[in-house]
Amino acid sequence: WRHSLAAAVAVQAECTIERGELEEAGRELQSLMNEKGTYAEDPRDFRFVGVRGHVRLLQLSPATALEDLLQAGRLLNEMGGDNPAVYPWRSLASAASLALGDRAEALRLAEEELALATAFGAPGAHGRALGALAAIADGAEALELRQEAVRVLESSQAALDRARALIDLGATLRRATRRRDAREPLELGLDLAGRCGARALAQRAREELVAVGARPRRDAATGRDALTVRESQVAGLAAQGMSNREIAEALFVTVKTVEWHLKHAYRKLGVGSRRELGAALLSD
Repeated sequence: WRHSLAAAVAVQAECTIERGELEEAGRELQSLMNEKGTYAEDPRDFRFVGVRGHVRLLQLSPATALEDLLQAGRLLNEMGGDNPAVYPWRSLASAASLALGDRAEALRLAEEELALATAFGAPGAHGRALGALAAIADGAEALELRQEAVRVLESSQAALDRARALIDLGATLRRATRRRDAREPLELGLDLAGRCGARALAQRAREELVAVGARPRRDAATGRDALTVRESQVAGLAAQGMSNREIAEALFVTVKTVEWHLKHAYRKLGVGSRRELGAALLSD
């Protein structure tokens, strides 16, 4: 169960990253490490180690991120399932290597992931690998790779990867001063990212659209849709009658963390007590 919990927390942290809550993702991972250990030696913990590396990469610590991501790859190899469709550690390690100025290593990792993904045939993994390679390329080559990633992901169920590919394509077109061409993929990517709940990606699309002269829609600032994942969890449990301490134990966080999220949930929902939460969470 120890390793199952680590995997579950890793997936939750990945979702939290996509919601634009990087600090929260880091706290979730660190909390489990403080309680259970380092999570860097057992092959079953490959995802936890990889997600920790992803967080560190986004926190602009590429050296420690690369260590984690390479370790995740070693653990996954020990599991006998080193496949980018299982966990794309190479594309993340490629980004870390590029941030460290090692373009050759970044290219090697991205090309290796692309070869594995192409051979396996899963569109999501294939599209992600093309995106990793495009991040290293320049000019026309980068644009061709972005277009290919969108094509590969077009009929895929990997909606979040498709949204990212569309937004990456739009951003590449915008940098190539093709502002008119950039609008459609950016608008499609924004819509899809919004439906996925990927607020960080949606915000990036919105910024790119502003840069090409568009007026994109905004995320809700109040109401149920404005709640973060954790705020929604805390508010939902409070509405069911659980105390702050009970919620803290259920979510593996501190009581102060529960109080913090509950305060923000009250403000966004426009309520002042637990008694009002149920109706506010059910309203449109």
